[in-house]
Amino acid sequence: MDFNVKKLASDAGVFFTRAVQFTEEKLGAAEKTELDAHLENLIARGDCTKNWTEKIFRQTEVLLQPNPIDSTGARIEEFFYEKLDKKIPLRTTNAELLGQHMLDAAKDFGPGTPYGSTLTTVGEYQKKLGGAEREFLQTSAINFLTPLRNFLEGDWRTISKERRLLENRRLDLDVCKARVKKAKLQEAKAACEGDAAPDFQEQRPRNYVLSASASAWSRDFADSDSESERKLWSEELDKSEHELRVAQTEFDRQAEVTRLLLEGISSTHVNHLRCLHEFVEAQAAYYAQCHLTMQELQKELRSANGDSVPNAFAVSPSISGVLAGPSGLSGSSLPGASPPPRPPVSYRAPEESSPLKIEEVQPPATGTRKAKVLYDYDGADTSELSLLADELITVYTVPGMDPDWLIGERGNQKGKVPVTYLELLS
Repeated sequence: MDFNVKKLASDAGVFFTRAVQFTEEKLGAAEKTELDAHLENLIARGDCTKNWTEKIFRQTEVLLQPNPIDSTGARIEEFFYEKLDKKIPLRTTNAELLGQHMLDAAKDFGPGTPYGSTLTTVGEYQKKLGGAEREFLQTSAINFLTPLRNFLEGDWRTISKERRLLENRRLDLDVCKARVKKAKLQEAKAACEGDAAPDFQEQRPRNYVLSASASAWSRDFADSDSESERKLWSEELDKSEHELRVAQTEFDRQAEVTRLLLEGISSTHVNHLRCLHEFVEAQAAYYAQCHLTMQELQKELRSANGDSVPNAFAVSPSISGVLAGPSGLSGSSLPGASPPPRPPVSYRAPEESSPLKIEEVQPPATGTRKAKVLYDYDGADTSELSLLADELITVYTVPGMDPDWLIGERGNQKGKVPVTYLELLS
């Protein structure tokens, strides 16, 4: 118990001296040991890496789990399963849940009815989309979120601990420097006072004369007192200089440890770069699979319903954003961009109707739109309209056309044009 009390008192004393040194540095009353420029740059780079990694990690979690309530519940559930060393159960995605509701509704409405059969088809494809989403979430969590979390909860905690220890070593070093400086000043002061020791005989009144023995005793007492003080401050200086050497050694050692850890940030960047590539690949595969699934669903609905149900979104405004290329830029403005491949020429005529003839096609009263041509296009035959990049034409669709083609008009000219060569305007 006595040992613990002594240790507690010693720790309290060290904490107090560090606090005093830190406060005096902030007030400008004490000198501060500056770190070398290389270590300062490493510290700034480490702080920047930590801050942006944390922001990217949090926002990626929001992207993968948009609902904050569900996200919080999911994290709590994951925490308990990790503590119990059990496998985290697979969660039902929103698309899977929607698909299941559609399948259940189809059973009540009757799978033989048009609405019921369509609900069944759409529900099955929604479950496919949900499965693709779940696979994407799992892949992203393993390949991207986990490395970021490991850095924030592992490597960065170690770096932060060593940095705090380095700051304590620096404060201890500055305290020792201040003690050495004070001891030197006091020793020099004591030496000066000893050299100019006063003569007690001179300080007496003229009519007061000390005996020879008393005068000698006074001089010996003053000399011994000054010598004792010089000796004390000399011992204090030696002790302070020893503590300074020890503190300097510990500070240099801790600075080297911190520097090595911070230099490891470069390898962390390389690892996070690889994880970022894997995340992009998983995201691209997910969206490609969703696009393919929706195309299959559209074809199946067309083959099942024909053109009995009009498609109000045959020319959707959102298509223009997709066709314009990444970042909202048109394909023609991208450096080195090449035209997309020519879409296959295939038209599905409605049942019990004659093949489509361009010259007989009339523009609908509503539904025409303006489109900007992204690339030059040479018509393969007279039914296709040749295009020049950056020109504006009028486009529209007619029942029975392939979704990859539109009817385009430019003045008196009319013909089929590929959708991938256009940017639809509002």
